[in-house]
Amino acid sequence: MATIDLNSDLGENTPDRVVADDAEMLRIVTSANVACGFHAGNPVGIRATLAEAAAHGVTVGAHPGYRDYENFGRVAIDIDDATLQADVEYQLGALQGLAASVGVPVKYVKPHGALYNTIAKDAHQAKIVAAAIRAIDPSLVVLALAGGVSAEVSERAGLTVAREAFADRAYEADGSLMSRTKEGSVLHDPKLVAERMLGLVHDGVITAADGTQVRLQADSICVHGDSAGAIQMAASVRAELTAAGIELAPFAK
Repeated sequence: MATIDLNSDLGENTPDRVVADDAEMLRIVTSANVACGFHAGNPVGIRATLAEAAAHGVTVGAHPGYRDYENFGRVAIDIDDATLQADVEYQLGALQGLAASVGVPVKYVKPHGALYNTIAKDAHQAKIVAAAIRAIDPSLVVLALAGGVSAEVSERAGLTVAREAFADRAYEADGSLMSRTKEGSVLHDPKLVAERMLGLVHDGVITAADGTQVRLQADSICVHGDSAGAIQMAASVRAELTAAGIELAPFAK
């Protein structure tokens, strides 16, 4: 039986900026990428999401990003190596502390937004992030973009790597995610999204925006918690995969 993980970026709500329904999403996904406070979220909200994940038996991962709350961590920033490494280490340590307080372990790391996209192409920054993860906990699995540089860099650093595909994002022909600045970069049709993911799991292929068939190896599928219609899309993906006999299970045991 084929198996796949379903993950979502959560823990990003604050009273002044509510972007996702974490409680409902945690009834659907098998893994939760929980914000660490730099791009979104605050300690109270992050802790609440961690407790909810524990209650539903959802595997937890850290979701560190650039220190850029204003832009939700989605703008690439110029940062020196020492600051980037310390920032990632700080975020991992903070999430591990909050997670321990509610009795749930942190099993993996998935960088957020602009940091995620940068290290998918920039081997140098990918090495810095890998070094930060090793420094805090080398047993943490790295969740990286399928086909991206960060997966190879992390493996060379001795870290375990899982690869992911995105249900609600359009792809370029080279396997990279289409920039959010381009029209059509974010998908919203639950039926279309579910069908795309079923095809990916069955055939290992996803159709890029220009029609190119891109081959991807994926251990996990992401539905962004802050996308419009996120709950409907995640539920549709889960239902489509389950109906096809595909088991949903965390990639990080």
